[in-house]
Amino acid sequence: MERNKDTRQMLKYEALLSVAELAFADELTDENIDEIPFKIIPTATPRFRCCVYKEREIIRQRVRLAMGKPPLPAHNAEHIEVKNNTIQVIPAACEGCPINRFQVTENCQKCMAKACQNACAFGAITITGHGAYIDQSKCHECGKCAEACPYHAIADLMRPCKRNCDVGAITIGGDKLASIDESKCISCGHCAVGCPFGAISDVSQITTVIEKINDKNTKVVAIPAPAVEGQFGAEATIGRMITALKLLGFDDVVEVALGADAVAYNEAKELIENHEKGIKMTTSCCPAFVTLIRKHYPKLAEKMSNTVSPMVATVRWIRENMPGAYIVFIGPCMAKKEEAKFGVEGSPDAVMTFEELNALFDARRINVTDCQETPTEATSFGRRFSGAGGVTEAVMKAVAEMGCTDPIKAKGCSGVKECKVALAMLNVDKLPEDIIEGMACEGGCMAGPGSVAPLQQLRAARMKKIKGRENDNITDMLTDHDFMKVDMEREKAE
Repeated sequence: MERNKDTRQMLKYEALLSVAELAFADELTDENIDEIPFKIIPTATPRFRCCVYKEREIIRQRVRLAMGKPPLPAHNAEHIEVKNNTIQVIPAACEGCPINRFQVTENCQKCMAKACQNACAFGAITITGHGAYIDQSKCHECGKCAEACPYHAIADLMRPCKRNCDVGAITIGGDKLASIDESKCISCGHCAVGCPFGAISDVSQITTVIEKINDKNTKVVAIPAPAVEGQFGAEATIGRMITALKLLGFDDVVEVALGADAVAYNEAKELIENHEKGIKMTTSCCPAFVTLIRKHYPKLAEKMSNTVSPMVATVRWIRENMPGAYIVFIGPCMAKKEEAKFGVEGSPDAVMTFEELNALFDARRINVTDCQETPTEATSFGRRFSGAGGVTEAVMKAVAEMGCTDPIKAKGCSGVKECKVALAMLNVDKLPEDIIEGMACEGGCMAGPGSVAPLQQLRAARMKKIKGRENDNITDMLTDHDFMKVDMEREKAE
């Protein structure tokens, strides 16, 4: 599909595409892998960094990520142990960030008050004939000087990755490289989106998926997320996506919106029961939101819905109906890769983002919009899970189908900041609503870091597909599709 001019995304795409083409051809040899950086950067003229050597090193690390391996440390020592986390920092790319956080700008008026100097407790600021000067060897980056300056002459150049992380998981080490504190990280991927140099990315599983697709003895099933509508073009419906995935080599496709319908039904039952008992609760569909609770609000873990996510619900149905199948979840979410590690019974065998799927489609020259429609079964409410507020809409529809007329209130949270505010209120028993719908990405799953289309386009596609389907019946669909038989209880991973 057509890409935008964002060099970060282009480089990631080119690395994924190169690896996918070799994997499909069963030519993923060391020699061919080593050639990828030279094919992407074929000339001696650098495209985006100081030299082609750095550019090729960055691509080499991106190739490692595409192959499911973490990037090497800055000094490329193979023997150094690296953590096998979903979200990884690419050291060679991270070196492009501004090193010093606070810098004096031309706005400095050399004022007599010397407010910045007086505010600094570390003696890092002196006043010269040219204005204030910050001795970076003494600066502790407390920000008091910037706060004190009446002319706002001291700029705060906080790393974008750190600014984008709402849980404080990004730290900058003595080597000035970013690192991720896994005890705080919720794998939302916002740091990867925020880094202007593309120095943070997710580890891919595409080579394993392609290996399974190439293995004719393995039944491989794709389960695309509800957010797939519009990702590969305005007319790229879920029906066309099912056809495209089968052309790619998947033996079967089950849309996760079916699992979302089942989640809505079961979460509605939970909500009614808790409401009658006066107990507040939260949704548990978004893995980053679930991790936010587990790591930052552990006392609220018992308030989480005990219903599994739509992904897990769909996997459980497939395990019952297609024993031995290799199941691949495909969506816009990097945190789903972590959810697959939670230990909940029913996790998929692999997780791919739409970015990664786009590379696979292009490797096989498949255009989703050219594919024929395949009939689909999920209700419009299951597909609404992809947008902020969609889970609430579906759950409330199921509540109404169950005949409950009690006034139940829901708090919709779009983005980590809003989630934290609502959870803080719930933590002190001040939340007026009965349930929190938590979405770590602003706009919902459609805005996930692994998306390939603009949010506005996705919203338009979503509304087009659900328009006029307000009368869909979740209960009837689940009964007809036998999803009522699926065990929806979430097991504790702790």
